[in-house]
Formats: sequence, C-alpha cells, structure tokens
Amino acid sequence: MNIEKTDRSRCLNESLKASFLAALVAFALSFLVLGVETRLFENKVIVVPHWNYVALIVLTVFVMRFMSVLFSWKRRKPSTDLKRAKKSYFSALFETKFENLLKIFGIALFIFAFFLPFFPFSGRYFLDLSILILTYTMLGWGLNVVIGLAGLLDLGYVAFYAAGAYSYALLSTSFFPFLIEQGYLNPVIMNWIFWICLPLSGISAALLGISIASPVLQLRGDYLAIVTLAFAEILRMILINWDELTGGPNGISRIPHPSFLGIEFNRSPEGFSAIFDLEYSSLQRLIFLYYLIFFLAMLTNVITLRLRRLPIGRSCEAMREDEIACRSLGIDTRNTKLTAFAIGAMFAGFAGSFFAARQGFISPESFGFMESALILSIVVLGGLGSQIGIVIASIVMVGGVQAARRLEFFNTLFGPDFDPSVYRMLLFGLVMVLIMICAPRGLISHRTPSILLQKKKASPADLTLEEQR
Repeated sequence: MNIEKTDRSRCLNESLKASFLAALVAFALSFLVLGVETRLFENKVIVVPHWNYVALIVLTVFVMRFMSVLFSWKRRKPSTDLKRAKKSYFSALFETKFENLLKIFGIALFIFAFFLPFFPFSGRYFLDLSILILTYTMLGWGLNVVIGLAGLLDLGYVAFYAAGAYSYALLSTSFFPFLIEQGYLNPVIMNWIFWICLPLSGISAALLGISIASPVLQLRGDYLAIVTLAFAEILRMILINWDELTGGPNGISRIPHPSFLGIEFNRSPEGFSAIFDLEYSSLQRLIFLYYLIFFLAMLTNVITLRLRRLPIGRSCEAMREDEIACRSLGIDTRNTKLTAFAIGAMFAGFAGSFFAARQGFISPESFGFMESALILSIVVLGGLGSQIGIVIASIVMVGGVQAARRLEFFNTLFGPDFDPSVYRMLLFGLVMVLIMICAPRGLISHRTPSILLQKKKASPADLTLEEQR
C-alpha cells in the first residue's frame, strides 16, 4: 500500500510539474502573439488586450499536458502474461470489427456524397464547400501514393498542382486559340477544351514529377523533403517572374469553364437548360462541377486502390519498408520512385486543371507552401495508406474551419469580432498536436494488407497414412 501511495504521489507531482512548465511556455508564446493587438484609432496606436485568448490557450495546454503525462505514467506499469493475452485477443477482435465498420461507413459516405446535391440543405455555399473538400480529398489520395505507398516524403506536392492548373490555363487561353486563329483547328473545339486539356495537364504534371525526382533519387527522408520543397518554391518564383508566359503576379484570367459534352451552362438557345427544356439556374453549373470532381476523385481512389495490388504497388511497399532489401531482391528502385512520383503528380495535375476551370482565374498566390502543408496534414492526420482516413481528415481540416465561422459559440467566447479563419494555422497546429498525442499513426491507423497469405490446404500426398485414415 505504501508503495502504491508513493507511486501515485510521484505520478501526480510529475504531472503537475510538467503541466506548469508547459503552461508557462504557452503563456510566454501566446502573450505577444494573441494577447496583445495594436490598432490605429484617431491617428494613435492603441493596445487592445485579449486575455481571454491567452487564458484559454494556457488552460488547454495545462490540461492536455497533465492528462498526457498521467496516462503515460500508467502505461509504465508492467503487464502480466494474462493481461497481454487478453489485450492481444481484444485488439484482434477490435480490428476485425473495425474493418467491417469502415467498409459500412465508406459505402454510406459514398451514397451520401452521390445524392448530396439533391438534399434540401444543399445550397450554393454547401456545394462550394463540398467541391473544395473533394478537391483536397483527391489531392490527398494522390499524395498518399508518394508518401503512404512509396514512403517518399514530398513537401513540394503543390508544384504538380500548379503545373496542372497553369497547363490547362495556357492551353485553353493561348495555345488552342492561336491554332484556331491560324486556321489549323475548328472553333467548335473550344466547347470541348476542358476534356482535351484535362489529360494533357495530367501528363505535363507527371513529366514535371519525373524531372524533379530524377536528380534526387539517392536522397531519403528529410533531405528529400527539403529538396522537393525547394523545387516547389523555384516553380512558384518562375510563375511570378515569367510575366510573358504566366502573367506574373497578376495571373491568368478568362479561363474557359468545363462544358457538359460540349454544351455550355448559359442562357443561350444552345445552352444546357434550353436543350434539356429546363428552367435556367446558376446551380446547374455548380452541380455539374460537383459531380465532375466527384467522379475524378472516385477515379483517383479506384486507381490508387488497384495500384496496391499491382506489381508496381508491391514494389513501392517493399521499398517503403526496406530499400536495401528491396534492391537485394532485384527490384529497380529508381524506376519505382519515378513511377510513384509520376502517378502522384498526374493526379495533382488533374486536380489543378479542375481548379483552374472552376475558378476561371489562377495566380501564384494560390500555390504557396501552405497548400502543400495542408495536403500533407490531411494525409498524416487521416493515416498513411488509409483512403477513408484522408476523406475524414479533409472534412475536418477544410470543412471544419468553414463550419467554425458559423458557430456562435466562438463569438460568445471570444467576442463578436472573432474570425476563426484568421487563426486557421493555429487551429491546424492544435489539431496536429492532439492527433499526434492521441493517435500517432493518424485517425485511421488500421489498413487492410495488400496481400493476405492464407494457409495452404494439404493435399492427400502430404498427409501421412494415419491422417488419411
């Protein structure tokens, strides 16, 4: 009893000590960042304190640190063989049940997403937000090929996203119109310009992925991440400074929107509503864009799932686990890395071309490092190799911030002028810390193996005489 009391007091003292230290650090960091705001009032600079922000941050850090140390102390206790056996049994049972629940949840989510535009609450804002979530889901699935499947840390994934967007913009606003002016092409081709440029944008992004991966194939881990980040910044600087081609900081405008089999969404007699005898509505284009990105995302999902079962996918998984052993088995790791980069970049190019067609305008500001950080956060939070985890992470990371704007709870707590989007990166960091503490392998850490080695059935020739009797 005395030993248990001593252990409890030591655990409590250690938890309180670590919590006070973490709270002190949080106070020092949040005091100048969130606690003090300068405003210009009548040609004078005044200081507006926000002590409620600081108090909330300090209290949250104190409670989280106290609970984490307390639970980590409890895990130090040695477990008996019986407890280990029970734990392994229940964990295996939980994984089986959890895998079945994930399948049911995935089917239900697919059905919900397919019929989403027809729900009563699906207005313009909700459809716009759903399109944004599906775009980042597609980007997350594409990056998952590089990180989750091949184990290559890529921090410059936004470069392929930008390559696809600018490829579509330049082809649709400069290249094809020039060929039409010279008389080489029929002007009717502009009605199909999105469907022509979509594969070309994916190919251009894939070629960029191969060109980036070729010089840095010998690098691994953090070094590869730094190099890919540098390539992304180089591309962004090229987009800013090459005014004659990319428009520089002003970007490219008047990018053609996608059409439905060559039919535009407008009020003309040749428009979508006139041909199908429908009343014109601006939501028709939005619903079409939703289903377009929905099917592009589903295509990405199907290809990436199928890729895991192909020889190239198995080679990527082998290279992720142990590259040296992979080489000793005769697998060409160079071509495997190039293929992984090319496939991941191709999906980013498709998403980039859709982004440019949907917006009608692009600029280098849309492809900064924070986009790469957001896509990487979605993949890590969802769980490396988990398709459904990336969907959940996209909803939380992209839709969560937008939904927080409409919650009156934050305005009641922090005041009417509080805007959650301003503190988006702070919320990202908080969510990342919570996930790394509670679920280090992501929200969905369980993943179905690509290959299940089943026990071979014994043939009569393998049985002994007594076993045959």
